[in-house]
Amino acid sequence: MAETKVEKPKGPIGKLKDAMDDKEEQLAILSTFVRLSVLVWSAGILTLAYVKLPEAFKIPEQKLDPTFIASVFTGVTATFGIQAGGKKNSNGNGNGGANISKKDMELLIEKATQAAPVQTIKLEVPAVKITS
Repeated sequence: MAETKVEKPKGPIGKLKDAMDDKEEQLAILSTFVRLSVLVWSAGILTLAYVKLPEAFKIPEQKLDPTFIASVFTGVTATFGIQAGGKKNSNGNGNGGANISKKDMELLIEKATQAAPVQTIKLEVPAVKITS
């Protein structure tokens, strides 16, 4: 009698070894690891920007503007298909699901203009002349 070998399902490491033969798969895996490392780095820096560590860690507090790192974090999460922001309603407005009609919005604007002081700013920019 001939013995038949039943092939076991391959785990993630076995699939990774098989995929390493294909150059496009190698680049896709490398790209994913790079994006994950940038995501972890930016998440760590953002966490350190907002969390004060205890004195036991002996890490001096850093004064940094997290705007750039937050944009990197948002950009990397977008490459994974994660997007921040409110959901869009049927009109395509991203107002977070609040159903405000045009009439209600005009009423709110009217009330805001009555309550807030008015300030007019006039900017005068000299003309630019380019000669060659």
